[in-house]
Amino acid sequence: MTGMTQQLTVHPVPGHGAEDVVVDDEGRVYTGTDDGTVHRLSPDGRVIERLGATGGRPLGLELLPDGRVEVVLDGLHFANGVALAADESYVTVAETAARTVVRRWLTGPRAGQRDLLAKDLPGYPDNIARGSDGLIWVTIASPTVGSLERIMRGPLPLRRLVWRLPAAVQPKAKRCVRVMALDDAGTVVHDLSRPGTHYHMVTGVREHAGRVWLGSLEEGAVAVLDLPGHR
Repeated sequence: MTGMTQQLTVHPVPGHGAEDVVVDDEGRVYTGTDDGTVHRLSPDGRVIERLGATGGRPLGLELLPDGRVEVVLDGLHFANGVALAADESYVTVAETAARTVVRRWLTGPRAGQRDLLAKDLPGYPDNIARGSDGLIWVTIASPTVGSLERIMRGPLPLRRLVWRLPAAVQPKAKRCVRVMALDDAGTVVHDLSRPGTHYHMVTGVREHAGRVWLGSLEEGAVAVLDLPGHR
C-alpha cells in the first residue's frame, strides 16, 4: 500500500464548489461547480472551455434501454457516488453515513448478491470512481466525528431532530485531504492523505495515468497529485 509523498497542486476554476471531476482518455479534466457549469481543463489544469449545466446524478439506479428505471441497491444510508468494476462484473456505491462501499454483483456466479467492498472506513466517503488503473477510488470528506457517530447509532427520532437544528450547532466535519483506492478484493492499494493544507472536503476523485484529480464541495478549485513513480 502506498501513501502520499507528492505535493498537492491546486488549480482554481471559476465558480465555487468544484465537487466532481472526470478525466477522458486524452487527459482532459471535466469538473462541475455548484453554479451549474461544467469546466473542461487541459491536462496541466488550465480552464479551456465552459460547457453548461451539470445536471444530477442518479445513485443506486439503472436506466434500462427501454427507458425503465431499475433499483439496483436500496436501503442505503446516504448513497453518495457510484462506480462500475473494470470488467463491469459489479457496481459499487459509497454509503456516507455507514462509512462503507456497498457492492452489487451484476454478472457471474454471484450475480444479484450484495456485499461490502469496504467497511468501517476511517471517515465519511463522499464519492467514488473507477480509475484508469482499474481500482475503485474513494474520497474521505471528513474523518469520523464522535458526536456524529453517536447520533447515527441513536434512534431515528433523535437523528431527525438533530438534522432540524440550525447548521451552527450541528456536528461539524473535520478538515482533511484523503482518498483511498481499493482492488476487487477490497484491499487498500493506496491511502493518500495530505495534512496541513488549506484544501479540504474532498468530494470528487478521478485517477488517470498515475495522476489523481480531486474536487471539493467547499473549494473553488481542483487539486491534483501524482502517484509515486508516475511523475
